[in-house]
Amino acid sequence: MRLDKFLKVSRIIKRRTVANEACDNGHVEVNGKTARASYDVKEGDVIRIAFGERTVSLRVLDVRDNVQKAQASDLFEIIEG
Repeated sequence: MRLDKFLKVSRIIKRRTVANEACDNGHVEVNGKTARASYDVKEGDVIRIAFGERTVSLRVLDVRDNVQKAQASDLFEIIEG
C-alpha cells in the first residue's frame, strides 16, 4: 500500500492530499530515510512524521485497505511522540 494511503487509512493524517504534501515536503521518513508518497509500506516499517515542533515515530503492525475507525489504531504502535 502507498505511504500516503496508509497514513489516511490508519487516520494518522486525515486527508490523503495532506499526507501526500507532507511526503513531498520531506516531513515523513521511513526506516530513517525521507520517503515519497509512493513508497510501498510493509509490516515492521518505522515511520517518523514531523508535525511542526512535534515528531511522532510509529511502527507498522498491519497493512489493510479498509478499516473501521475503531480499528484504525490496530494498524500501528506509537514508539515515541
